[in-house]
Amino acid sequence: MDTHQLPPETPGEVTGEATAEVSGGAAAEAPGEDAARRYRTQVWGGAARSLWRPPVDGTVGGRLRELADWVEAVELADALPDVYGDGLVEVLEGRVAEELGMEAAVFFPTGTMAQQVALRCWAGRTGSPVVALHPLAHPEVHEDDAFRTVSGLRTVHPTDAPRLPTAAEVRDHPEPFGTLMLELPLRDAGFVLPSWEELTATVEAARERDAVVHFDGARLWECPTHFGRPLAEIAGLADSVYVSFYKSLGGMSGAVLAGPEELVAEARVWLHRYGGQVFQQYPAALSALRGLDTELPRLPSYVAHARVVAGALREALAEEGGPGWFRVHPEVPHTHQFQVWLPYGPDVLTAASLALTERTGVCLFRRWFAPGAGGPPGTASTEVTVAEAGLEWTAEDVRTAVRDFLALVRG
Repeated sequence: MDTHQLPPETPGEVTGEATAEVSGGAAAEAPGEDAARRYRTQVWGGAARSLWRPPVDGTVGGRLRELADWVEAVELADALPDVYGDGLVEVLEGRVAEELGMEAAVFFPTGTMAQQVALRCWAGRTGSPVVALHPLAHPEVHEDDAFRTVSGLRTVHPTDAPRLPTAAEVRDHPEPFGTLMLELPLRDAGFVLPSWEELTATVEAARERDAVVHFDGARLWECPTHFGRPLAEIAGLADSVYVSFYKSLGGMSGAVLAGPEELVAEARVWLHRYGGQVFQQYPAALSALRGLDTELPRLPSYVAHARVVAGALREALAEEGGPGWFRVHPEVPHTHQFQVWLPYGPDVLTAASLALTERTGVCLFRRWFAPGAGGPPGTASTEVTVAEAGLEWTAEDVRTAVRDFLALVRG
């Protein structure tokens, strides 16, 4: 199966027509997509059992109470709100710089802004506006051509295979570039990572070309288990690193760019120019600090259990349809997220996912997506995330949920 086309950033989205197809519940009466989306979020968020509880689940009041309880527990309730990036934001920046082993760090409201700033700063320093990256990397797929339109950068692709580029592909690329950007893990190819030896060789190949290396580390927090190396050693391969707080750590929003002091100082200037110097950001900063304290230490257990869940999914799907009719990718997950592919339309599978939760209280899958241009017709994929809520699932729990799900699909 071709894995070039993957789901977009926002979980839990599907058409109202698809929901009505199987569930026949309140969503069948939804007047539009917004109402249908809200209904799906309510159903999946209210599931008695789920592999993952994303930040979009729950209510505003519930989320604020959880954060307030943590703030009281760690004795931050009397801290002063930040003003234009001081106070708690500075605390967060220092904490991330320490975790990544970098000299300095700067907080951004979004990862899109952080990466544009990082790469335009490197372009000025290298004298080259050309960035080598994968065509499935986030800036190419999810940022509406911001590199070119806003930052004046141009991209080249050392490879279009659904994996990160090899050292040979970087070394032999025919066009010069100033920066090599590596997304770790490469989400839209299935949250895939190279081996440690492959990664270090690719970085060295960029150095041989006098290029700097930037890591799109939106999910870098999840990588130590696969590489068998601490975060600081992984980040230390790069000249700069961007990390996100809501993708792995359950934060509200926000990102950090970490690197040399000179680069971070310049990035602060561009932060202001891009309109990212927000008056107050203490809720996002607090939720990020909470994620570093509570979620970061748990990520290795999530990765380990994702491998149990993926194995049980493979076994159950093979029992139901034989080998070759489905795909769990990667077979052994590199992080706590992976893909599942099935030979049905996305609307049918999404509706069955919703119906499973409505009828049994179990949330196994959420939204499914068509493969897009060039992908295998008649198939759909979804992303599976295993986090704290999923640790209680046994392999037999997974197999039972798969059987119930496929009965709804086929029925």
